[in-house]
Amino acid sequence: MANLDWSQCPAVESVPGKVSGAWVLKGTRMPVAAIFENLEGGANINDIMEWYEGLDREQVKAVIEFAARSLDKRPVHAP
Repeated sequence: MANLDWSQCPAVESVPGKVSGAWVLKGTRMPVAAIFENLEGGANINDIMEWYEGLDREQVKAVIEFAARSLDKRPVHAP
């Protein structure tokens, strides 16, 4: 996956000392990477919601939509 600027996604946060500063869903310890690892492994949002207690469906959807929108942007090439 491309490197995304997760600081632009309002559904996530990175807090020093919390999950080693990884990007996580706000108010949780659920790493953003875990969402995509599960999707890559064949899971769907319903599976993720069932497996990880306390997640907010709208946050999970917002993370996926942010990634999709970010990947739709045209790449900037250095001269």
